[in-house]
Amino acid sequence: MAEDELKTVRYKMTGPSVTQRLFTGAALLGLSTFIVALIAVSVGPFNVPFSNTASIMLDLVGLGDSTADPTERAIIQSIRLPRILLAFMVGAGLGISGGVMQALFRNSMADPGIIGVSSGGAAGAVVVIALGLNTVSGFFLPLGAFIGSMIAMTVVFVIANVGGRFSMATLLLGGIAVSSFLSAITTAIIILTDDLTVQRQIIFWIAGGVDMARWESVQIVSPIILVGVVITVFAARDLNLLLVSEDEARSLGVRLGLIRSVLMILASLITGAAVAFSGIIAFVGLVVPHVMRLIVGADHRVLLPLSALAGGLFLLVADTAARIILSPAELRVGIVTAMFGAPFFVYLLVKNRSRVSML
Repeated sequence: MAEDELKTVRYKMTGPSVTQRLFTGAALLGLSTFIVALIAVSVGPFNVPFSNTASIMLDLVGLGDSTADPTERAIIQSIRLPRILLAFMVGAGLGISGGVMQALFRNSMADPGIIGVSSGGAAGAVVVIALGLNTVSGFFLPLGAFIGSMIAMTVVFVIANVGGRFSMATLLLGGIAVSSFLSAITTAIIILTDDLTVQRQIIFWIAGGVDMARWESVQIVSPIILVGVVITVFAARDLNLLLVSEDEARSLGVRLGLIRSVLMILASLITGAAVAFSGIIAFVGLVVPHVMRLIVGADHRVLLPLSALAGGLFLLVADTAARIILSPAELRVGIVTAMFGAPFFVYLLVKNRSRVSML
């Protein structure tokens, strides 16, 4: 195929201003995130004046005079900053994973938990809490959740490859079956547990939140999500070809089976890492990519990185709202995202009632 024909296939979904759209979108989302983060650092059960917040932030990067109030500094440095960063990273991971899943399944109602990763994480976390391992070390809980997510993903992929031939339809149905089975186990453990404290801990975790964020958790989850986001963005061109025409993609030498498998596993790893440190936070991976697709189009070179940024911003806004709506009490951030996402999901169902495909 001639070079100009190749360019036509690769870019016919998009206009000539891919770089401009990406830069503009990233700049707007970045500025919005900075503003929301500044607000999130300052507000809460203990409000910090914006002037003090600015002084403390400058001091933390070595540009201040170290005269900040020790209490305010401790709250910002040890509690709010790691919480803000974890919320942004989890949201970014869920946002880009949702974009990948919607592309692979060609369905705007797909989300990162569609193949059982979230249910696996919940089951793993519930087992850790029920056994009391979370009281031994704080990292047993995210470790158990991540292991549960990876076991669920592996089982679903084994089901999808039964007979030696990978099937997306079988993958989807297998994910539904595994999710239902793991949800049943989770519910059974909650019901059979006599300890009310354990029951509350389980329900609290399942509701989703980043309130237990620490710098250690940020250091663990950030590399996983960042590397996953970078690799996924580099695969955006192949996703574009896959959506335009599978026959054309094959004629250009794109190994569709490999691309699908790698991206599916990568999205699952990102989701598993996010779920491990935040619990189940619904609808971020469903709502954010869909909204961004309406705004910037279906070109994944633009859609995926902006979905990551928008996902981080969305979860940061939701977590900030969760902290201040009932202050000094807090809502779980998973409740806030569900309150917004559920009506949007109903809208998608109505809009796509006669056609569930994106294309």
